[in-house]
Amino acid sequence: MAIFEDLTTMGHEQVVFCHDKTTGLKAIIAIHDTTLGPALGGCRMWDYKSDEEALRDVLRLSRGMTYKNAVTGLNLGGGKSVIIGDPKKLKSEALFRTFGRFVDSLGGRYITAEDVNIRVSDIEQVGLETAYITGVSSRAGGSGDPSPVTAWGVFQGIKASVKYKLNKDALKGVSVAIQGAGAVGSHLVEYLVNEGAKVYVADIDPEKVKSNVKLYGAEAAQLHEIHKLDVDVFAPCALGGFLNDQTIPDIKAPIVAGAANNQLLDEIVHGAMLKERGILYAPDYVINAGGVINVYQELQGYDAEIAKKKASGIYDTLLAIYQQADDQQITTNAASNMIAEQRIQSVRAMKDLRNTMDNQTWVQTSRGRGR
Repeated sequence: MAIFEDLTTMGHEQVVFCHDKTTGLKAIIAIHDTTLGPALGGCRMWDYKSDEEALRDVLRLSRGMTYKNAVTGLNLGGGKSVIIGDPKKLKSEALFRTFGRFVDSLGGRYITAEDVNIRVSDIEQVGLETAYITGVSSRAGGSGDPSPVTAWGVFQGIKASVKYKLNKDALKGVSVAIQGAGAVGSHLVEYLVNEGAKVYVADIDPEKVKSNVKLYGAEAAQLHEIHKLDVDVFAPCALGGFLNDQTIPDIKAPIVAGAANNQLLDEIVHGAMLKERGILYAPDYVINAGGVINVYQELQGYDAEIAKKKASGIYDTLLAIYQQADDQQITTNAASNMIAEQRIQSVRAMKDLRNTMDNQTWVQTSRGRGR
């Protein structure tokens, strides 16, 4: 019953539990809303502590995709999928092809792509069983790894946040603490250093930190201390839920702007905590929208320059959200939710009106034939 209560509260249309004994596949596909178009969102593979944890994650992630696609202006709904298990042990062609058949069974209501621990080669194996994928390699006519464009969007979002909060047009001399040096975090380090920012980086994998120090001149920091540094921007680029009762009081940065999904453990409570402390928060699903913008271009005919240009629009989108939040004295995540919901509701109302008119036309035609 709790599952259906969650679905009702969060507004999901469909949740599919996928299991295959032979390959060991255990996966969940969550379709949140398809008002604006088919639900597009990546697939992540993670060794969750429990099935319940996996379900909570995919429900939150899929709802975030609905808002992300809506506020970014894409003609897409929101969905997400998770494969439960250790990616170092469970990955196989058979597993991904089996997952592909589950995706295909939805008939295009859900389109998948890469997310945490899923590589281009993995998604291409999914694509052996379904056409409903994005993020394939350039040799297959796709965009390949979306992380550079995701990082570019986060970079633009940091610039917008620094402009709004610190009234600085450039990032030269601005200090940024990046938590998570994965594919997106590493590209973000590169963009920031090239702009003249002072960058600190921490990750659960010390080799990734060493790589960023060597390649870009970033400064290494301890993972448990990175959010406590006295910097201008704290950029969470790891997994979600990090902004909570324990961590928010330790944050000294006046800006939180990073690539991670679901950064707020509780959207209402912890969004308000940041606001009360005077910390400007870049809503995660807005600032990290570069990845979905990138793979969306595959559906239009991929052009890397167009994708990057559209991801640059995150700068203006965030400025508008910040202004609306201040004008209405609400949190920035509440403002972005409002903008996304208004777009979804207007399109839904338009569709309802069109359906009503179509039904009326059908009834009138039927009556005319009856006479």
